[in-house]
Amino acid sequence: MSRAIFIRVMLLLAAACWVSGCHYMPTNGPTSSDVVAGQRDPESLPYAMVKITPQIENVLASFAPQLAGGIQGPPPKDIRFGIGDVVSVTIFEAAAGGLFIPVEAGVRPGNYITLPNQNVDTDGNISVPYAGAIRAKNRTPTEVQRSIVDALKNRAIEPQAVVALIEQRTSLISVLGEVNSPNRFPANAAGEHVLDAITRAGGPKGQGFDTWVMLERDGKRTTVPFGQLVYEPKSNIYAHPGDTIYVYREPQTFVAFGASGAQGQFNFEAWRISLAEAVAKAGGLNDSSADPASVFVYRGELPEVAAKLGVDVSKYSGPIIPVVYNINFRDPAGYFLATRFQLRNKDVLYASNAASVEDAKVMQQIRLVTATANDPIVAAYNATLLRNSIKLAP
Repeated sequence: MSRAIFIRVMLLLAAACWVSGCHYMPTNGPTSSDVVAGQRDPESLPYAMVKITPQIENVLASFAPQLAGGIQGPPPKDIRFGIGDVVSVTIFEAAAGGLFIPVEAGVRPGNYITLPNQNVDTDGNISVPYAGAIRAKNRTPTEVQRSIVDALKNRAIEPQAVVALIEQRTSLISVLGEVNSPNRFPANAAGEHVLDAITRAGGPKGQGFDTWVMLERDGKRTTVPFGQLVYEPKSNIYAHPGDTIYVYREPQTFVAFGASGAQGQFNFEAWRISLAEAVAKAGGLNDSSADPASVFVYRGELPEVAAKLGVDVSKYSGPIIPVVYNINFRDPAGYFLATRFQLRNKDVLYASNAASVEDAKVMQQIRLVTATANDPIVAAYNATLLRNSIKLAP
């Protein structure tokens, strides 16, 4: 085979390789066209492509985690008695000689009698002489006082009653986990927020940016970063009697691949970071290889979120919809969008190579192959020249 014919064959092979995409070439991930086009393999996991726009960011912001999500956040109502609470009852009469105050007690500094402290029994009642069992469970002190007066008004002299909670054993708030003094303490009658309850437990042990708060109420649970309670007051809802607040530490991370300045796993080191901050943490985009228009964020979204993003969720099965977000850093406005787009825990950040980089790899590979194949031809040609020169020598 002549050298010219060999070169033509190699060029034809190179052209075929370029047209087919040269999938055997080394690379750090899929090309931007592969990501945008979707899967070529029908057995691969399907995903949805979503371009980051101001409207998309507004949708995602509306689904940001809120401590009140699924749990009502109004102030708690009046504390009510429960089984086991210790209650004090004091009964007043307008004059001596009535049901409780004898005639000779006129010299006393008040016509009243205080009953021994008693627990709300398992039936939810307390006992008052001459009034019998008075319902106390799930009632406020004022409601119990009114029941006592109604039961005694036909027997005592203008009776009045004062009911006080001596020891609170049921309207409790539990704060557990990574706090300095885990405890179960009585709810504050004046009302308190979740941060107030955590403060009563000594505050979180670690730094707030990697601390999470889980609230459980009436069988429902919701979790938010601790920093959200501090910086977004609407998330710092009221704690209710019976709430369980669990504080734990879990560093938030994301991973970066592709044509970023550095690859690997990175900690947020903040309670939240934007896409722009995440790209900066990963060393920015590689100036010699990255395609600024092909920066992607891989994330699993709930079906209701994906539907709001315009994804046809009927094509997907399972509770999580794989979504790939795309942002264009060739557009100057993309940087503003990146400062608003919030990264989430375990997101995957991928920057694709520019098409020219892949073409250069192909050309480099062709050059390597042709040079390797051409070496024997050059060597044989040089040997022929050497023999001819020896024959021509005098």
